[in-house]
Amino acid sequence: MTVASPASVTTVNAGLLVAAVDVGGTFTKAALIDGDRKVRHTLRCPTPYGADAVVDMVADVLSELRTHAAAPLAAAGVVVPGLVDEATGIARLSVNLGWRDADLADRMTKRTGTVTYLGHDVRAGALAESELGAAKGFHEVAFIPIGTGIAAGFISGGRVLTGDGYAGEVGHVIVEPGGELCTCGNHGCLETVSSARWLARRYSALTGDKVTTALEVRDRLVAGDPAAAAVWADGVNAFASVLAMIANTLAPEVVVIGGGLSGAGADLLDPLRTRLAGLLTFQRMPKLVKASLGDQAACLGAGLLALQKVRGAA
Repeated sequence: MTVASPASVTTVNAGLLVAAVDVGGTFTKAALIDGDRKVRHTLRCPTPYGADAVVDMVADVLSELRTHAAAPLAAAGVVVPGLVDEATGIARLSVNLGWRDADLADRMTKRTGTVTYLGHDVRAGALAESELGAAKGFHEVAFIPIGTGIAAGFISGGRVLTGDGYAGEVGHVIVEPGGELCTCGNHGCLETVSSARWLARRYSALTGDKVTTALEVRDRLVAGDPAAAAVWADGVNAFASVLAMIANTLAPEVVVIGGGLSGAGADLLDPLRTRLAGLLTFQRMPKLVKASLGDQAACLGAGLLALQKVRGAA
């Protein structure tokens, strides 16, 4: 995330300021963003557990951001993981953060005195990559971060698809019937084959040699380890099958791969392109690219969400 100095922002939009908050499972990232979509200040803090504690934390974050603002905050965009109904401002479910049907937008608005709009972290990341990052200029976009889990954000005709909060759960498409038990309760979900956590877990189980990250598996693949090559190929093949499904149903022009596993670069994208091309016949072959905004995408997307809402209400 690039921080712009006050002197570098010269247009009239610079007087509009919003808060952007990305509530992550471990850390929360926040930013002060002006009407030109320039970042004026950033901060980072641990994420507490539970809806009450998160509301209090967001209030503290907004209070800190106000000390760096030359004008009142017009709004706040707050994005969270799990199932999120943006239309109602209700966080339907977050197992990791410990809430169900939490009316976060209303509670945060009342607690902070700043109108707060709630969004989903991956859909916010898709918005940011579409407007500011690797998918800029495309109208049909899929943004898929691969980390501990796998989810997707879709943009069609410039609009983020929400599905009343249920859209984008591609990590729970079953790719290996009867396979490993997923955290969702099903067996053989994409996450159990292709997520960063499970790639490391599968390699460790296969070899008895414990690794902690998927990038370690990649390093062993590059070094010629046949077990790493097998685990990596399984992950790529499963992911390509889900991308083929997405190509058939939504036909994105571009698929932006984010998350920690995107650090594998060509070692992931090249075989993924090859495998996907082999699964498609008449369908549009999407361009596969690495995300460009890194771990700041969701925070920037939260700011864009707030700006959209403010301007839409003006």
